[in-house]
Amino acid sequence: MKDLLKQTALILASVRKLSYRVFLGLFLLSAVVSIIALRANNEHMIGLRNNVYAADKSSGNVNVALNNLRNYVYAHMNTNLSSGGNAIKPPIQLKYTYERLESAAQAQANNTGLYTTAENYCQSVVPASVSISGSGRIGCVQDYISSHGGQAAAAIPVALYEFDFVSPAWSPDLAGWSLVVCGLSLVGLLTSLASNRFEVRR
Repeated sequence: MKDLLKQTALILASVRKLSYRVFLGLFLLSAVVSIIALRANNEHMIGLRNNVYAADKSSGNVNVALNNLRNYVYAHMNTNLSSGGNAIKPPIQLKYTYERLESAAQAQANNTGLYTTAENYCQSVVPASVSISGSGRIGCVQDYISSHGGQAAAAIPVALYEFDFVSPAWSPDLAGWSLVVCGLSLVGLLTSLASNRFEVRR
């Protein structure tokens, strides 16, 4: 009977050691996978964001590029658009689209070359660094046109061409599920270590 109890105790000790190693292996593997997956999520978001900037600059299909970016950010963790404390807010500003619409609106309001003259004047007076979207020059252009007898176009709301999308804290993708496995295996590892220590003290 004593031999049977001794063999049972040895088997249980082996199982505990095995469970400790299994949990440790699972924890390390899932941690590595989650880091790689989180990085991949962020890199894919950067690619989609660059597509938006390229479409904006080249007068491409901005709406499609923007929808692709929005859908991806909303569905994947670690895809925040802004980075660092000095990042522009909001992070997506369709500068070129806004400028094209502003130019078209002014050209429609005033068919003379006054708008071009005003724009050239304001570019020399108001530096580009004043505003990322170029909105710092809007007032200057309107004042110049009004003071020279022209008709200023109605102001286009800048906020319609600025965007910020927030990524979820957790998403059901490879990154999200690997984090779940990582957390559960860590709990299992700690429980296994505590159980082994308790058995040693006994």
